[in-house]
Amino acid sequence: MVGALLITSCGSSDGGAQGDGKTLKLWHYEAPNSAMGVAWDQAIKEFKKTHPGVKVEFEAKGFEQIQKTASMVLNSGNAPDVMEYNKGNATAGLLAKQGLLTDLTPQVTKYGWDKLLSPSVTTTSRYDARGVMGSGNWYGVPNFGEYTMVYYNKDLFAKNGVQVPSTFAEFEQALAAFKAKGITPLANGGAEYPAHQYLYQLALTKADRGWVDAFELYKGKADFRDPAWTYAANTLSDWVKKGYIAKTSSGAKAEDAGVSFISGKSPIFFSGSWWYGRFRDENKFKWGSFLFPGSKMTLGSGGNLWVVPKNAKNKQLAYDFIDITMKKGIQNTLGNNGGVPVAAEPSAITDPSSKELIENFNKVSSQDGLAFYPDWPVPGFYDVLVSATQKLITGSASPEAVLDELQKAYDAGAPTS
Repeated sequence: MVGALLITSCGSSDGGAQGDGKTLKLWHYEAPNSAMGVAWDQAIKEFKKTHPGVKVEFEAKGFEQIQKTASMVLNSGNAPDVMEYNKGNATAGLLAKQGLLTDLTPQVTKYGWDKLLSPSVTTTSRYDARGVMGSGNWYGVPNFGEYTMVYYNKDLFAKNGVQVPSTFAEFEQALAAFKAKGITPLANGGAEYPAHQYLYQLALTKADRGWVDAFELYKGKADFRDPAWTYAANTLSDWVKKGYIAKTSSGAKAEDAGVSFISGKSPIFFSGSWWYGRFRDENKFKWGSFLFPGSKMTLGSGGNLWVVPKNAKNKQLAYDFIDITMKKGIQNTLGNNGGVPVAAEPSAITDPSSKELIENFNKVSSQDGLAFYPDWPVPGFYDVLVSATQKLITGSASPEAVLDELQKAYDAGAPTS
């Protein structure tokens, strides 16, 4: 992801050095042609109309650049006034714990942002004194959402006489039908996130909100030998043995998995809404998506957060800009450009595929089905999940050994108080 914004803004009375009222720095790392990039460019134009005389500047930032330097930059006098930042305990939660972010709770109430967001979306906006998401003060505001789904190649389904599944049993029947035709059905990337997202989604078919909260928010004991995790590990291992997932995918990256679907090689890919716009642009076949069958829960959350650094010089205009991105016009633009808005008008979304994308997100969100991501709970858990699921795919470790590896890493990283 590339692209960043710098805007310029008015002074603030709630902390941080006083600005000149003429410049508001805003950073984000979305590509200019992404749904967020397009919508936020429109928001800047709206901002300029409502704030005459305020200078607007642009400065390119990268995702990795912000991730690696955030603590240092935000602790200096060069902090932006508002910026996009990754959500979760190890990112926004860490900055909040370090005292580097402004408590936005008063603004959330003043502007009514909380009224626009469902409970599972707001989880990643609030952090307690430990930097753990889900409770405490508001340190960020998302204006888009994201979630995972099953992408499928309609042409390959039709050509091979495979029915689109509506239950988990039918889903496995579809996998078997493709394999019987000599086609490996599932696109996968074992060297990055796709593989462990399959694992987590399988666990979610046997889970509920209490299970998710215990694992993600430490509201209980996370037991990797419980029925949900055991089922997930055994099923993923079984899918590899049956040829539904290629053993060679253990070394593949997320990009490889996505390209496998785009090229028409793999008929099915389970992944996130972040692929949606690209598939719409690059797929040369009829395709669609559906929620993972047999599960009320799926991976997902509110999108990345707008945060206001503690050292921001012009906070009030930062709040004004955030508010503009929550308005119907900007939300509708997000929705019509392949994004998942949190407060759009359904009637204003005219693109059929975008309607489907948003309706499915609203369905999951309204039933409190956003289950976050498996690598969030503890620092470094992403790398452990990648290594563990690679062993499941290659068969170099048993499901039980893999689950024990996950338990050990999780317990070592979870907060003790």
